[in-house]
Formats: sequence, C-alpha cells, structure tokens
Amino acid sequence: MILAIDTSAGSAVAVVDRDGGVLAECAVADTRRHAEVIGTLIDEALRAAGVEPSRLSAVVAGVGPGPFTGLRVGIVAARAFAFGAGVPCLAVGSHDAVAFERLSAEAGRDVAEAGGRLDAPLVVVTDARRREVAWSAWAGLDDDGLPVLLDGPALVRPADLDDATGASSGSPRTDPDATVVSAAALGMLAERLFEHGRAFAAPEPLYLREPDVTPSAGPKPVGR
Repeated sequence: MILAIDTSAGSAVAVVDRDGGVLAECAVADTRRHAEVIGTLIDEALRAAGVEPSRLSAVVAGVGPGPFTGLRVGIVAARAFAFGAGVPCLAVGSHDAVAFERLSAEAGRDVAEAGGRLDAPLVVVTDARRREVAWSAWAGLDDDGLPVLLDGPALVRPADLDDATGASSGSPRTDPDATVVSAAALGMLAERLFEHGRAFAAPEPLYLREPDVTPSAGPKPVGR
C-alpha cells in the first residue's frame, strides 16, 4: 500500500496497492498553490481509499524535474508524512510516471496491469516556466513494462526542442501545456519497480536550473 505525492506541475496525491490497483487519486491543476492544497489532498485521498496511515508500506515522492518552489513542497510533504507514519520515503522521477502512463495506454493496458515490451518512442515535455520546457526521450517499455530512458531530462527553449531531442525529434510528444503528472501512475510505477527489484530514483530533487539565490560569500568589509 503506497501513498504517492507529486507537485512537479500541479498537485496530485494517490493511494495505490499492487493487487488492488489505484484506490484513490485527488489532484489540483493549479501550479501555484502547492503548499495550500497538499495537506487537504493527502487527507482526501486517504479517506477516499479508506486507508489509515498505519496500513501504508511506503510513501513515494515525485522528484521532478520541476520548478524549485512547487517541487520541494511535495517532496517535503512526502518525507514528513513518511517520518510520521514510520515508513520509508521512496523517490520516482515525475517524467518517468508520465512515460509509464502514456506508454502503458499505448500498449492498451492500464498502469495497474501486468507489464510487457512495447517499442514505441515518446518524448515527455513539461512546462519549466521562464519560457523553457523540460524534456526526456523514451524508447518504449521493457519486458517488465517499465519505461526505457533514451535521453534527458534537460531544459530547452521550445523553439530548440527539435534540435535538442535529436533522433527522437520525430517521436510523439506530450503537450507541455496539458501534461500532468498522475500520482496514481507514480505510485503504480513504484510498485512495479519494487516488484522487479529495480532501483528507485535518487532522493534529491531534480532541478534543471540553478537557484536564483546563492549562498553568501561572507560579510562585506565595512569602510571607515
């Protein structure tokens, strides 16, 4: 039983179970109110699923790529909830969840269904703000039904996306203005990774640009 949280775009929370599939999912598309809605979404998802925190085996956080402020809200919420529930907090890439959901649908199956190979390229493109998009290219699904990364994630201006994706430029792409990250797909991907003994993502947030604020170099000398 997993609680999955992602705030790399909007805010989404889901409760999933490897055998029972998606038990509940709640989401808000607003990309600027992550901190205001995340607590409510967690409560609503657990209530809708009829699951007490004590029944969870893990919490999964979507680690991006995504804008700094929004992304860290979900990761902090996931870590705090996992600490309180006494369960591990695992990390899964947000673009991985999008690819998993889209490619599973292309294969004619739900994210909760058994895996199988699919050779179908896909470029996941999400809004990175500041007139840039984040992209990652995928080759399809492997024999276990897990997405195979070709390149990325990386930042680029929309006009330069064709050049950046190279050989994948002719592949189907997601619309950055309409691409959402499903917490249900994030959670079911985590279940599939665990089932097949695959590695989870690194726990650090996946920021693709440097922060605006940098550490101070120390106090400036005061002149006399």
